[in-house]
Amino acid sequence: MQDRRTFLATLAALAAGCTTPTPGIAHDSGVADQAPDELPIGIQLYTVRSLLARDFAGTLEQLAAIGYGEVEFAGYHGHRAAQVRSRLDSLGLRAPSAHVPVDDIRGAWNRVLDDAQAVGHRWVTVPWVAGRDWGEKDWRELAELLNARGADAARAGLRMAYHNHDFELRGDRMPAGRPPLELLLAETDPAFVDFELDVYWLVHAGQDPVTWLGRHGRRFRMLHVKDSAGAPEHRMVDVGAGTIDWEGVVGTGRRLGVQHLFVEHDQPADPLATARVSFAHLAHLPARAAR
Repeated sequence: MQDRRTFLATLAALAAGCTTPTPGIAHDSGVADQAPDELPIGIQLYTVRSLLARDFAGTLEQLAAIGYGEVEFAGYHGHRAAQVRSRLDSLGLRAPSAHVPVDDIRGAWNRVLDDAQAVGHRWVTVPWVAGRDWGEKDWRELAELLNARGADAARAGLRMAYHNHDFELRGDRMPAGRPPLELLLAETDPAFVDFELDVYWLVHAGQDPVTWLGRHGRRFRMLHVKDSAGAPEHRMVDVGAGTIDWEGVVGTGRRLGVQHLFVEHDQPADPLATARVSFAHLAHLPARAAR
């Protein structure tokens, strides 16, 4: 089974067949600036990538049947953007965000914008960078790229976002031990750039998600919801089967402007079982609803 780094490296090739003509305006993604009365539960489709590769339409249908109202893409599995949008509409699904490799953000930007508009995304989200050995100069250059592309995206009715792993929380290569994620938050323009907080990877780095949410207010508009069995291994488990306080995390996030929850598991033994168990846990979470 592919690991995430290998998978992301192949997305540019997969996306080559997904181009559609640029629409006149961006499609409405159904995403409001204010959080809804109840946070919708979505799923990052990387979780079910092996199923999508075999049966794209059928897998989306099964996710909708579980109760998911939103999905987050990580490649379209060889389908054109217009085909993807049609399938989503037929199932009543929305796709507020798509993970797009940073190489495409740099080099295939017009196609990225066209596809995002056609499918109905609001956020174009950078999912990973080869930044484990980066220093301050590299992270500042990434912040400049996010700002520039964020301004472009705004003109197309879209927004940029950045998704973290654990190495953005470690400051051993940064001045005064400042975590790279802190630099990105400080050096990107809130008018154009949001963040998707991966709660699992933050906990994996020994950090507290509630503290991070409280410190950075409305910069985090999306949460990746995946659970940890606990230190020191932090084995990834289905949501609700681990040690993360989801009521505290989701409740804090909701109060501070988080709008979307995306379930994810990088290596699920049974992807649909993970999708079901994780959805059921979040669906019964009091913190998800308005109070």
